[in-house]
Amino acid sequence: QVLYEDCRMVAVSTPYVAGFLAFREVPFLVEAEEPRLKPQVLLVDGNGLLHPRGFGVACHLGVLTDLPCIGVAKNLLQTDGVVRDELHREQIRSLQREGDTFPLTGTSGRVLGTVLRSSRNSYRPLYVSVGHRVCLETAVRLVRSCCRYRIPEPIRQ
Repeated sequence: QVLYEDCRMVAVSTPYVAGFLAFREVPFLVEAEEPRLKPQVLLVDGNGLLHPRGFGVACHLGVLTDLPCIGVAKNLLQTDGVVRDELHREQIRSLQREGDTFPLTGTSGRVLGTVLRSSRNSYRPLYVSVGHRVCLETAVRLVRSCCRYRIPEPIRQ
């Protein structure tokens, strides 16, 4: 159920630079807060810890708002040895049912995120990663609970 909706046109002056999306978009997202409502969690169309610098747009927004934040990406950012190779494609093919997952572990040994088949009708997975003040297990559970289709409803809407 939608409790608050805000839409406005903004003039973005910062150019797009891969890996630095937060510097372009987060200032406008922080402004979009509704003072009478405090979200329990934010889902962001982007990455959290699953980022070449270990601090994606979901981390940036979470730290600035001090709200729990989850990164939900549609594409894999290659970092810490996590690459879109044949092994990765085979792991994606192994996701047979809605809710199936596998961890994304970097060469450092750190689990950077989780690959999630969010919908029965979609074979393209989501890449869920921690942004701020939430553990990965909870992040995946929340994203799964918000998926009627491939993309979680708060992001899709």
